[in-house]
Amino acid sequence: MTLGRVRIEGELAIIGGGRMGEAIAGGLISSGMLAADSIVVAEPVEVRRAELSAAHGVRCVADAAEAAYGADIVMLAVKPQVIDAVAASIAGELGDALVISIAAGISCARLESHLPTGTAVVRVMPNTPALVHEGMSVISGGSEATAEEVDLVRELFSALGKAVVLDERHQDAATAISGSGPAYVAMVIDALARAGVRHGLPRQVAEDLALQTVAGTAVLIDRTGQHPEQVIDGVASPGGTTIAAIEALEAGGLRAAFAAAVTAAVTRAKELGT
Repeated sequence: MTLGRVRIEGELAIIGGGRMGEAIAGGLISSGMLAADSIVVAEPVEVRRAELSAAHGVRCVADAAEAAYGADIVMLAVKPQVIDAVAASIAGELGDALVISIAAGISCARLESHLPTGTAVVRVMPNTPALVHEGMSVISGGSEATAEEVDLVRELFSALGKAVVLDERHQDAATAISGSGPAYVAMVIDALARAGVRHGLPRQVAEDLALQTVAGTAVLIDRTGQHPEQVIDGVASPGGTTIAAIEALEAGGLRAAFAAAVTAAVTRAKELGT
């Protein structure tokens, strides 16, 4: 397979067949970036292996070391709480493979300490919209990763949406915004829909209105380059319904609640990394 100027021979091994591992595999396959037979997934649960194979056509194995053996890229898509043990279990099978980690809060240096000297590690925080090619991924290279390897990972995750390279010190904040962010946005959509139902709208109509409004506003800001405050001003006519609603949201502490949520997520990411 070819990514830009870089050619990779062999397999991508994804260690962990959970929701994010599946989102990445499915997104890469459906985008045409990788063929299903170029991906092997390590997943210990037999039923889950069958589901992944049936849904995406990828080869699935139970053992992480088996998946890592001979792979050119090994992606660690496991919980932060088990990543040390998983990294140690595959260390002897890596060869010169590039290692990608999507575990929240886990630094490149921490992973490097469990892997053979000289192993290139790149840390990525993707999010679940990657499954529909609308993901946001933040990428940081470890001490042994070359600029070319970091760029390769950026190209790989660009197939799943947008990808940006940042210094690793920004990863926890990025995790709190884009990594955890789909949950916040889903809560907003659900809250709007429930409020609509409370005022007499059919549930499906309320949900459709809320969903398209959130999606459309995001596209509007992205395509026009307007600051969010400009969009607010464009809707909030003096003495109108929108300004009344905004005053209620401000009184309810909406901005403060989001700030507190991001701070809580950053704090937790740092805790996971220790």
